[in-house]
Amino acid sequence: MKRLLSLATLYPNASTPRFGTFVARSLEALAARGDWRVTVINPIGVPPVRFGRYRALAEAAVEGIEHRVDVHRPTFPLIPRYGAAFNPRLIARAVLPLAHRLHADEPFDLVDAQFFYPDGPAAARIAEALGLPLAIKARGADISYWGTRGYALRQMREAAGRAAVLLAVSQALADDMAALGLPRDKIRIHTTGLDRDLFRPLDRIECRRRAAAHFGFELPAGAALLVTVGALIPRKGQELVIRALPLLRAAQLLLVGTGPDRDKLHELAFDLGVAERVHFLGSLDHTLLPVVLSAADAMVLPSESEGLANAWVEALACGCPLVISDAGGARELLTAPEAGRIVAREPAAIAAAVQALLSDAPDREAVAAAVERFSWPAHAETLDRIYSPVIA
Repeated sequence: MKRLLSLATLYPNASTPRFGTFVARSLEALAARGDWRVTVINPIGVPPVRFGRYRALAEAAVEGIEHRVDVHRPTFPLIPRYGAAFNPRLIARAVLPLAHRLHADEPFDLVDAQFFYPDGPAAARIAEALGLPLAIKARGADISYWGTRGYALRQMREAAGRAAVLLAVSQALADDMAALGLPRDKIRIHTTGLDRDLFRPLDRIECRRRAAAHFGFELPAGAALLVTVGALIPRKGQELVIRALPLLRAAQLLLVGTGPDRDKLHELAFDLGVAERVHFLGSLDHTLLPVVLSAADAMVLPSESEGLANAWVEALACGCPLVISDAGGARELLTAPEAGRIVAREPAAIAAAVQALLSDAPDREAVAAAVERFSWPAHAETLDRIYSPVIA
């Protein structure tokens, strides 16, 4: 039995159950193989005064066995907005006593980090203290955002130098990592997985009816339905999609996700006269997300940066074509015309691409075929092939 100690600040908990679910599914898939025992340390940052959402996060710092994964949630001191440069050190300091105790009880073979910053530098300290090899995974924003911060980049480069292997979710992201000075010869491509039982084409008419009824909006029989899945933050480009709506007569837009831009986006929709066609659905359980994706005519996500977005793969698996920007692994995924369009991050270009898909809608089974290679077992098999030589 091979033993992995995984450090993951992105991981679901009782307070934020949809946060980092893709990380949880990845590690659960590895544990489900039967030849890996996976222990996750999910450090939760809590400021000295536990106010608002931080009180709920502190209460969610519990441990247990979750889907075959042993999960521990120690807290570390967090300075909101200003403490980012110190977070790797603070995380390592909080985690090391626990890591030493767990390693003494049953030794680990490998330490990994599920996000390059702050997880990577913190995991490097832990791996060094335990005398174990290190792997670090990059997912997108950890490179595009933190890689532009000098204090973070210095720590990321040092951690990468200590690591035995680095993982990237797309070739494009691997190129971005190398451009930042991370060692290319250590980088391996490890794309996302997919729950193929959950994400598949469902009856479109029935899903449109269910979505309209569940979320309480009118959806005329001939109206186009668009969906955008992602955090409501500037990088994801929901503003551009809303600005495209006046060019798409009668089209309805479903915004799946939460984030600080919600009020700003609602105000923009009102100013443009399309507020009655923009619906904020919040964070959705994965059992409901396939219904929304199967109901939609297109998933529109003009992100400024991505790795290889799980939302892209999940939409395609439901037979929903994409209208996305040329970000991250977009060109690695959209290799067939049925899968959708890559467009400039401009409202007119977005509207034109949506209109093209509406005028000549691709066969939904053909759309789903674009991601037939994705599954969580395949994802876990690839991860095993990357990790096993490191500990051999």
